[in-house]
Amino acid sequence: MEEKINGTGKKQVESLEARDLAHIWHPAAQMKDYEALPPIVVDHAKGVWLYDIHGKEYLDVISSWWCNLFGHCNPIVSDAIKAQVDKLEHVIFANFSHEPAILLAEALAAIVPQGLTKFHFNDNGSAAVEAALKMAFQYHIQTGAPQRKKFMCLSEGYHGETIGALSVGSMDLYAKMYRPMLMESIHIEAPDCFRCPYGKCRDCCACECFEHAEKAFADHAKETAAIIVEPLLQGSAGMRVYPTLYLQKLRKLCDETGVLLIADEIATGFGRTGAMFACGLAEISPDLMTVSKGLTAGYLPMSVTCATDAIYEAFYADWSEGKAFVHSHTFAGNPLACAAALAVQRIFRTQPILPNAAVNAKWLTKRMTDELLPHPNVGEIRHIGLIHAFELVADKKTKEPFDAKKRVGYEVYRRALAHGLLLRNVGDVLYFNPPLNITQMELDTALTRAKAALLEVLPA
Repeated sequence: MEEKINGTGKKQVESLEARDLAHIWHPAAQMKDYEALPPIVVDHAKGVWLYDIHGKEYLDVISSWWCNLFGHCNPIVSDAIKAQVDKLEHVIFANFSHEPAILLAEALAAIVPQGLTKFHFNDNGSAAVEAALKMAFQYHIQTGAPQRKKFMCLSEGYHGETIGALSVGSMDLYAKMYRPMLMESIHIEAPDCFRCPYGKCRDCCACECFEHAEKAFADHAKETAAIIVEPLLQGSAGMRVYPTLYLQKLRKLCDETGVLLIADEIATGFGRTGAMFACGLAEISPDLMTVSKGLTAGYLPMSVTCATDAIYEAFYADWSEGKAFVHSHTFAGNPLACAAALAVQRIFRTQPILPNAAVNAKWLTKRMTDELLPHPNVGEIRHIGLIHAFELVADKKTKEPFDAKKRVGYEVYRRALAHGLLLRNVGDVLYFNPPLNITQMELDTALTRAKAALLEVLPA
């Protein structure tokens, strides 16, 4: 609260919420919604819990947009940043370097898919995608294939919100308005295992839907620089999970046609899918890979574009040859972010994070299947690793969606907030994407509150 003098000379108390709305334009929101649901001003956080300025607690089961890997205010990560801040806070990364960045590059080289050896630092996920696209484009120019100027992507894909990233996304919510600004890309119909047009199921198919990719490659491979995909999980499409076989077939097709494969692991990396990277589950290696979010456990903005030696060597020449990758960000390689990322890797090496998460994932799948799937409007429980989601449908038998104008998923999100649960919706899909070290007791609390919110919006 803050006291101010109004026009009549009287003192008035203005809330932090009101002061926020006076100046802040929040992301991914229609600001008019804030008239009914003002911003929740967080005072402090610990573990999976957020505490607002009024003392109310919220269980953050979405890891604050998927990046909070080990809970808020993790002491190991916090201490690493504190130790670094008095040594070096930032330095230009052109022609300068520092030990945290070098150590981080070495740590990444030890865990990324085989063949990825070079690491280009940026400061956010969209920037990493932009760098990957530019690398792929310039690589072909410098290796004698300048006709390869286009990019392929999957329908309902999402890779960020800069102009280049939007150009290789297929979500109208983000891209439709800006189409006149976007470059032309080749969009391939993506797998939709919940509403499979072939009548198959996710775990018992031969990826018949891959025929769309085969046709696109037959028609456009010679003019295509790269295809970018979210491996195994299309997040913004509604947490769509697809088979490892699809990714394996895509890797083979890229090898046969000379199209580079870009794996966008910004959302799926660092244990989110049950393996360190989703590509590992499919046992494939991309030509380029982008990582962010969990890279620093949600502490500081940072991203990395990972590349193979073959791509790196196409840029290696005398400056006069004009082959350098002239792409930079002011905060690239920030030492504080590197320190946080190194702490993340130390936690993975010294604690049983992934085995424990696997146990909890199996437990959560059963609980959701038993307690949410019987609801007449829950069409499917889908999951990969600790990521779990349930889709709300108007008709369970036909899988008919609700009228989008009803905003059913958003209403469940609002009710969940009232119960002290940060449960985000993507349309009418509600998802859990918690910190990897969340306990079963905390998951039980989240599930109980989610179920209560669901029943208030859609009584069974």
